[in-house]
Amino acid sequence: YDLLFEADNGIDLQRKINPSNPPEILLLDVNMPEMDGYEVVSWLKKNIPSVKVLVVSMIQDEESIMRMLKLGVKGYLSKDVEPQELKNAIMAIISKGFYYTDFITGKLVHSLQHLEDNNQRDVLASLNNREKEFIQLACSELTYNEIAGKMFLSPKTIEGYRYNIFDKLNVKSRVGLALYAIKHGLVHL
Repeated sequence: YDLLFEADNGIDLQRKINPSNPPEILLLDVNMPEMDGYEVVSWLKKNIPSVKVLVVSMIQDEESIMRMLKLGVKGYLSKDVEPQELKNAIMAIISKGFYYTDFITGKLVHSLQHLEDNNQRDVLASLNNREKEFIQLACSELTYNEIAGKMFLSPKTIEGYRYNIFDKLNVKSRVGLALYAIKHGLVHL
């Protein structure tokens, strides 16, 4: 490996990096004075996108990790990383384009599950009373025409409800709607 330069912070990095001969990989901390790691990654993405960033930081909270991953870093290690793992990370980024430890993968999975749970809560909270009534009736053996009669609406309006709710809940059939409704407590057996 050739070490091209060291920088004290993001401002120093901007002064020292040569855009016509940038490093292939940049080892970066998150917490730096003047211009932190988030700002550096954003700047690199805009100005020298070919540079792959490997974060090496003591900051291990999920929010910081996810923020860096969303910005496009290719790996995230703790500062107390063993030299062999650092070497493995650099080699993986060169060969595969990324390196994520089990710890980081676990954080990613947890964050995605948390995001999915929040999205489901948002979707459920967005349903109005008439939509909930339609869902409950659609989970019965009533035909759509019978549902229209019970809700005092036209069959065309019921078709609109069906279309909008299927789209909102990301289901493709009445069976899928029933399964979703049972799973999320909209109807009870």
